[in-house]
Amino acid sequence: MEELNEKEVKQPEEELSLNDDRRVKVLSPGTLVAKRFFRNKIAVVGLVILVIMFLFSFGGILLSPYSEKQYFYKEEEMRQPIGGAKELTELSYASEAGSPSPTLKIAARRAIKANETAFTDAGETYTIEYYGDRFFEVFDKDGNLSFIAYYNSVNFISAGEELTFDLRRAALKAYEQKPISFSVNATDSTLYSIDEDGLIKRGEEDYAYVLSYSINATEEDKFFSKDFKFALIDCIENGEMKEGNEKEFTVTENGVSTTYFIFYDAAKNTWDIKEYRYTRIYDRYSAPSKEHWLGTDGHGMDMLTRLMYGGRVSLLVGFIVVIIETVLGVIIGGISGYFGRWVDNLIMRIVDIFYCIPSTPLLIILGAMMDAMKVDPTLRMVYLMLTLGFLGWPGVARLVRGQILSLREQEFMTATEACGIRASKRIFKHLIPNVIPQLIVTCTMGLGSTIITEATLSFLGLGVRFPFASWGNIINDVNDIYVLTNYLFVWIPAGVCIVLTVLAFNLVGDGLRDAFDPKMKR
Repeated sequence: MEELNEKEVKQPEEELSLNDDRRVKVLSPGTLVAKRFFRNKIAVVGLVILVIMFLFSFGGILLSPYSEKQYFYKEEEMRQPIGGAKELTELSYASEAGSPSPTLKIAARRAIKANETAFTDAGETYTIEYYGDRFFEVFDKDGNLSFIAYYNSVNFISAGEELTFDLRRAALKAYEQKPISFSVNATDSTLYSIDEDGLIKRGEEDYAYVLSYSINATEEDKFFSKDFKFALIDCIENGEMKEGNEKEFTVTENGVSTTYFIFYDAAKNTWDIKEYRYTRIYDRYSAPSKEHWLGTDGHGMDMLTRLMYGGRVSLLVGFIVVIIETVLGVIIGGISGYFGRWVDNLIMRIVDIFYCIPSTPLLIILGAMMDAMKVDPTLRMVYLMLTLGFLGWPGVARLVRGQILSLREQEFMTATEACGIRASKRIFKHLIPNVIPQLIVTCTMGLGSTIITEATLSFLGLGVRFPFASWGNIINDVNDIYVLTNYLFVWIPAGVCIVLTVLAFNLVGDGLRDAFDPKMKR
């Protein structure tokens, strides 16, 4: 009874026939390759890294709240230039008819510096009337006023006033004879007065003033008041010099006190006027924060978002270049290997020529040409992919040719020839599919080198250009040694992404090579 129970428990194993579906599944070549690949733990690690990189580059863009070309700004208090000042040490000239001729100016200046009362120019004699050391009137031979020469400037109390020749002449002349009352001309009955400080009154109203400095604002709509200019001149002449040829002064206007800074430019003999202003600037090299997890770059853009878009560009460039290389290489290599003889000879010589082309110098020359022609960044990226693909197909062609040379003499090819199948169908339907395993391995490992090439060119400024991001041009900022040492978050993430992606492609390529090897142990 016990023996019978044992026989009932032990059921005979079911034998599977050769045409059984379950047996076919077990013996499927794809399944065997997959099993061999996933048995390789290092290759699986590489595949996981690639999946993460693809999700990060293509899926992360959908989750990012920012765009690739979005700038970020911040308000910062900075010293901004608002104007300049210069002591008037060169003669200026004016007349009712406009400025006198250059030769007349030169002759008058020489005579005034020599303290002469008359001079000659172009056969005409002129006389000079001196009013102190900073104002002069020049008359022609008939005693008519020709022009005036002066050092000082006339400035209005209010903005928008127009300085006429008569007012300038009368004010500057009166300034040298101050204090004095004067009128502009015989037709104007308005009485003006000027005090020792150069302040001109029209009646009882402050109207204008004379300065020995030229003070101009940087902005056209900016107007410097009398108090500002007087305080500035007092600072220039009496203020305490600080480090870096710097002085500062304070002006109170409308109950508000403002501190200004002036910097002396010895080369131009001028003073630059600056003040602190809140300025909207790019948020450059901002440290990682809640808003920007990896900080911002030198253009004020979110680094994490740029890294995602950069990964998309680098991976797309790599895949498109490899596809171009593979298509060209398969077609040309297939024709060469199948037909042989003079066709093979000719194609292989062309391949040898392509191997002799110095690709790096050629790419540098093309990059410089596109810079000179100011090619659009989108077109530039297309040209880069086409160039890299066109230069990389010879290696694939040689691989395909070698495989086809060994396959075309086998029995299944003899059978296709006996069946009368045309040559193109024999190549692309029967020969090329047998080369695909080797092509997959080669293309997978070639992706890594293509990404390295693109990153190198973009780093050198010859590849993908701003505003598009790629991992190569993201780390282009390390050209600046200050950024290299102080802002590690700008370039290290992109460098890590390049290293991990290239390493992952190589690991997957090694795993596929072992998986496709029929001699590999199961």
